[in-house]
Parts: sequence; structure tokens; C-alpha cells
Amino acid sequence: MFELAEIGHKIDKTLYKKEVPVLREALLDAQYELKERGKFAVIILISGVDGAGKGETVNLLNEWMDPRLISTFAFAAPSDEEREKPHMWRYWQALAPKGKIGVLFGSWYTDPIVQHVLGDLKSAQLDRQIDDIVHFEKMLAHEGVLLLKFWFHLSKDKQKKRLQQLEKDPNTRWRVTRQDWKNFKKYDKFARVSEHVLRETSTADAPWIVVEGEDANYRSLTVGKLLLKEILNRLEAQPEPIEASDAAPLLPPIDDLQLLDTLELEQEYSKEDYKEELEQLQGRLNLLSRHPKFKEHSVVAVFEGNDAAGKGGSIRRITAALDARQFTIIPVAAPTEDERVQPYLWRFWQHIPRKGRITIFDRSWYGRVLVERVEGFCKEADWMRAYSEINDFEEQLAVQGVIIVKFWLAISKDEQLKRFKEREAIGFKRFKITEEDWRNREKWDDYVCAVGDMVERTSTDIAPWTLVEANNKYYARIKILKTLCEAIEKVLG
Repeated sequence: MFELAEIGHKIDKTLYKKEVPVLREALLDAQYELKERGKFAVIILISGVDGAGKGETVNLLNEWMDPRLISTFAFAAPSDEEREKPHMWRYWQALAPKGKIGVLFGSWYTDPIVQHVLGDLKSAQLDRQIDDIVHFEKMLAHEGVLLLKFWFHLSKDKQKKRLQQLEKDPNTRWRVTRQDWKNFKKYDKFARVSEHVLRETSTADAPWIVVEGEDANYRSLTVGKLLLKEILNRLEAQPEPIEASDAAPLLPPIDDLQLLDTLELEQEYSKEDYKEELEQLQGRLNLLSRHPKFKEHSVVAVFEGNDAAGKGGSIRRITAALDARQFTIIPVAAPTEDERVQPYLWRFWQHIPRKGRITIFDRSWYGRVLVERVEGFCKEADWMRAYSEINDFEEQLAVQGVIIVKFWLAISKDEQLKRFKEREAIGFKRFKITEEDWRNREKWDDYVCAVGDMVERTSTDIAPWTLVEANNKYYARIKILKTLCEAIEKVLG
């Protein structure tokens, strides 16, 4: 697929000097309109062979446009923190918000290609990462991101010539390293692996643009013109109709029986038994969190449930057993302005724990298929595709050694009403009850249906849902602590 990038494209200086001022003005106008509308983000990937002009192109884009509206990231070897997180974590941190342009020098493609060429990544592992990348880019496209992927190419002879030219010039000698020459010796293998990766990841959502890198004038105008064209096309596009979802259709209701209806919500559990077992389980959890093998893992605990079902009380019984330096609680509310200009999973990627630590989400990414679905805050196609996106997200966590435990705390409608009235009557609990809680209660049946669909589509071997009968708070807290301990013990062996 590199044939057209080896035929010797050139642009003479006269034509280049004539076209650049017009192109720069048009790019600036498009950039400011992008900022003003704030409807989508532009992500530009700069990849390719050494010496093909990647760095010069990144610098040129910042020179031709307003650098205040461009975020540029150059990815080197992963840091210690990045190595402890899922592979895609550091790229999520680099996503530009709506209205801005992100330029990524190196990207999620660099490590898989290099590691496979060096023999550190097997073919099956490479294909798995390719699959993750395709899903990731598809999600970005569905979230409205304009993703442009440029691969700068040179033939083997031209790359050698280019590296030698850079090395001879005292002003550019620093650009050529020993690693560049080591990579050159593996040129043929790099070419084969790169072609495979590009072929598998050039999709309708995010096609690759291969640019011949020998002539600076040609590659600069090519990238600039194509960037301008794609931004203008997106700005001028009519609002798209509601897209079809790739997810399998939901089963139509035939009777009134729902998953939550099968739970026996009233469970007998005395206060005396609760106190005794609570102390034992908290001690068990504490020992597990200090186990030598726990340093190789982390825990993500997700708490969802009916309003007033006891999520906060259950979380406090967990944290009481842990070192305060070891855990973080993330209370999830409506997204902030900064969060709304990013893909919806972005704000949750920010809080993935390092190894040896525990993050507890009080509400979570499941809001997309619960409150956003029921309240109509997103389109049906958005929450339908979220099931598979959430499964992909959790799979990436599990592959990295994250232990995922997910709890749905269920109470009856009558029990919820009782707790609501208690909260209103007790001064120090009054803050827990809001008008929104009462409004959600009016859509009880809709939420029951949404929970059933959520559990069916996102309860997996690596991240199963635990349904907790929570009318009896003592029973619920003990079941949650037992489940958490058993999940950690299963992984630690």
C-alpha cells in the first residue's frame, strides 16, 4: 500500500510560495470557526518512518495555525505510571476537547509496531491491540471526533539518503540517533508490519493517508490542504440523522417480569451477627490489601443502585478497613463543562488506579445506559453502542491486572419511600434527598427495565455484576464485603 508514496512527488518552490499564504489564511479561518462552534474535536496522528518529515510537519502545523488552539503531544517510552495503567490510558489523557485540534506525534500505533518488530509482542498480541485500536477509533468517530491519520513514508534507499543528509548538516545532526540507524537495519520488517497494521486499521471511520515524505514542499501542502478540506467538510455538513447502532436489538417485552423482580429483597440478618461478621470481613480485606501479590494488581469497585439503597454506607464499611493512602472514592454526578467536550468515557479514564491501589466509583460509566437512557440525555444509538464500549473498556482494565467488582444495590419501592421520608425528617441526613430523587422515583419501571438490559449485556466473566438485596442494610453490607474479598482472593490465588 506504499507504492504511490515512492514515485517521487515534488512541488517546486515558486508554486509552494504562492500557495502557502492562501492556505495558511484558510486554515486559520477554519480553526477559529471550529473553536466558535465547538461541535467537534480534530485529532491528527503523525506517524511513519524515521526521517520522513514527521517532526517538521508537527512544527509547521503549529506555525501555520494558532498554537493556542492546538495541543501537541510527543510520546516517548512509557513512564512508570503509564506502564501500570492499560495501554490506551495515556492516549486518553491526550485527547483534545471539542473546538480544538490535537496533534499526536507518535500515537497508539507506535508501541505495537515497534514491539512486534523487536520480538517483544507476538502476532496474536499485535492483532489483539489492533482490535482494541479499531474499537477505540470507532468510538471516537461516534463521539464526533474528526480523526486524521497521516503516515509519512520513504523507500529504503530514500530513507538512507535522508538520514545521511541530516547527519552531515551540523544544524540537523542531532535529529539522527543510533536508534534511527538500528531501526533502518530492520527497514524491511518495519515495512511489512506497518503495512499489516495500516491495512487492518484503515477504516471508513478513520482511514489512513499515506504521504510521500521526500519532498518537504509536497508533504507540507498535502497535509495542509487535506486538513483544511476535512475540517471544512465537517463544518459544512448538515446534522446527521440518528445513526443505527451496531448492538443487537433489545428483546421486546412479552410479560411484565424483570430481572430485579426475581430478587428476594427482604433478607433476615440481625445486628449482632452483622457486627461480628463485619469485623471479620474488614480484617480479611485489610490483610488482602497488604498481601505482597496485591502490589501487582489494583481494584476498581463500581457502586450503582436505586436512590437511598445504601451505596454510601456500604462504601464506608469498605474504606474503614483500608489505609487512607491506598484508596480513592470518585463520586460521579452530571458531567462538568470540561467533561462534556470529551468522549463520555474520558472522565472515568482519568481515575484508573495504579497498581496496589483501590478506586471506588459511587455511580459510574453506567450512567450512559441508565440515567442518560431513561431521561433522554443521549440518543438511543449512543446508549445502545455504549454496552460494547463499556465491555471493551473493562476488558482493557482486566488485561492490565485490574480487579473489577460491580454492585447493583436493589431496594423495593416501598422501602425507598420509607428511607426518603426518614432523610427529610433527620436534619443531618436532609442533604441526601433532592428533588431529582423524587423525579427518578416517578420513572421506577423504566429504570427497572434499563437495569435488566444493563446486567444482561455487561455482566461478563471478567467483570460480573453482583445484585445485592438491600432492604436490609446489614445483609447488603456483608454481601458486598464478602464478594469484594472473594474477588481479590480469586486473583491473588
